Amino acid sequence: MKNKGLLKILLTLFLVFSFSSAWAANTIKWSMKGDSLTLDPHAQNEGPTTMVSRQVYEALVTRGLDMSIGPQLATKWKAVDPTTWYFFLREDVKFHDGTPMTSEDVEFSIIRAQQPTSDFKEYISSISSVKAIDKYTIQIKTKEPNPILLNQLSNIFVMSKAWATKNFSTAPQNWNASQETYASTNTMGTGPFKITLREPNTKTIFKKSRIWWGDVEHNLDSIELLPIANAATRVAALLSGEIDIVTDAPVQDLERIGGSASYKVESTPQMRTIFLGMDQAADQLRSGNTGDNPFKKKEVRQALYQAIDIEAIKKKVMRGDSEPAGIITFPGVTGYTKALDKRLPYDPEAAKQLLVDAGYPDGFDVELRCPNDRYVNDEAICTAVVGMFGKIGVNVSLNSQTKSKHFKELKEDKGDFYMLGWGVPTLDSHYVFHYLYDSGASWNKVNFSNARVDELIKVMEGEVDLTKRNAAIAEAWKIVKDDISYLPLHHQVISWASKKSVNVPIRPNNEPLFRFSSKD
Repeated sequence: MKNKGLLKILLTLFLVFSFSSAWAANTIKWSMKGDSLTLDPHAQNEGPTTMVSRQVYEALVTRGLDMSIGPQLATKWKAVDPTTWYFFLREDVKFHDGTPMTSEDVEFSIIRAQQPTSDFKEYISSISSVKAIDKYTIQIKTKEPNPILLNQLSNIFVMSKAWATKNFSTAPQNWNASQETYASTNTMGTGPFKITLREPNTKTIFKKSRIWWGDVEHNLDSIELLPIANAATRVAALLSGEIDIVTDAPVQDLERIGGSASYKVESTPQMRTIFLGMDQAADQLRSGNTGDNPFKKKEVRQALYQAIDIEAIKKKVMRGDSEPAGIITFPGVTGYTKALDKRLPYDPEAAKQLLVDAGYPDGFDVELRCPNDRYVNDEAICTAVVGMFGKIGVNVSLNSQTKSKHFKELKEDKGDFYMLGWGVPTLDSHYVFHYLYDSGASWNKVNFSNARVDELIKVMEGEVDLTKRNAAIAEAWKIVKDDISYLPLHHQVISWASKKSVNVPIRPNNEPLFRFSSKD
C-alpha cells in the first residue's frame, strides 16, 4: 500500500511537471520598445495599439497573411445599390465570456467607433447609418458610393454591447484627456486570444480562447507582451532567452543576432513612411525667436527639405534599412507612383539661399519634437536632422519623449515641428489625405488647407469610376507635393528577431498574427 501511495505521488508530480513544461513550451514571450496605449479598440489609431487589439478583437472583414481582404465575423456581403451594403454574420461566434455575438454588437461597435472620442471615426466617416436587420444581418448605408468600404471596415473591431454597457464604456475612452475607463484596461472580444493580465508598460498576458469560432492554426497556449524601451536591454533579453521574439529589432544589432546559431532575423519593407511636420497656421512659433512663423513660407519648408541628407541617414543611422521617400505613401498603395516618390536633391547651399530669399539670412530657432520609443531609430533620426539643419543656420533644439506624451501633446497642438510616421492600412491614398491633408482632419497638425484638395478627397471617397478616381488622387498628390506641406524622410523597413524555434509570419503592416504562429 505504501508503494502504491508513493507511485501515485510520483505520477502526480510527473504530470504536473509535464504540464508545466508543455505550458512553457507553448508560450511566446514578445517584446517591442513601446506598449499599447490603451485596450479600448476604438480610442487610439496607433500601430502597437492595433497590434494588441487584433489578437483579441475581430472585424467584419480582415486582411490575411498576404494582406488581401477576406471574411472574418462576416461570411459574405453584398451591395444592393451603390450606397447600401448587407453583411451576413457567422452564427457560431461567442465573446470571451461565452455570450453569443449578434448583429446588435456589430451595430453598437460601428456607431461607437464614430463617436467624437474615437480615433477611428475618420475611417468610417462615409457611413450614414448602420442597422441590425435580424440577429445575423447588418445593413450599412454610406453617404455616397464608397469603393474602399471593406478596406476601412477591416480595422473597426467588434466588442460586446452588453459588456460595454454594464461597465460604463459605451463611448470610447477619451485618451486625449487622459481618461481611464473599464474598456481601456480590460477587453471583451471574439478573437483567438483573450487578455487575462494587464500591467501597462510592464506585462500583458494573452491566453488562448477555448471557444474561438475559427480553425486553430497555432500551437500556443499564451502570449506574454513584455515591452522593453531600451534597445540594448531588449536585445540582451532576446539573446539570453528571456524573450522569444522582438518585433522592432534595432538595426545596429541585426547582424549580431542573425549570426547566432539559435536566432534568426526577418526583414521586410513596411507600409509606413516617416516624416516631419511643421505648423503653418500659427502666427508665431511657440518655441522660436523670430516673432513670426517661418513655416508659413514655402521657401523655408523647401530649405529644410533640401538640408536633409537622406542618404547619410540611410547609411549611418538606418544601416541601409530604409528607402528614401518623396511622398507619404509607399509602393503597393493605390495612387503611388515612382515619379512622385522622387525627392528634391540634397543641397545645403541652395537651402541657405532659400532662407535668404525668405527673409531669414541668419536662420531661426525652433524646437523639434520626436518620440523615442515608436519608430525605428526615431530619436537617432531626429538627432541627425538637427545637425543637418544647424549647417544651414537653423538652430533646432530636440525634445525627445515617450510616444504616449508625444502623441498626446501633438493632439493638443503643442508642437511647431514634429516627427510622425504614417502607415496606410487601407492600402489606398485616400487614407493619407483623409487624416493628414483634409482641412478638418484630426492629424492635420501642419494645418494644411486647400479647397481643391478637399474637393478631390470627396471624389476619392465617392467615385467608383476608377479612371476618374485615380485622376483625382494623382492631382491631389501633385498639389501637396509641390506645396511641401510635410518633409518626407523614408519608408521604414522592419526587422523581427526571434529564436529559430519561434515562427511568427512577418507582415508589411508590422502586425504579428499569433493565430498563425507556433513555437517548436
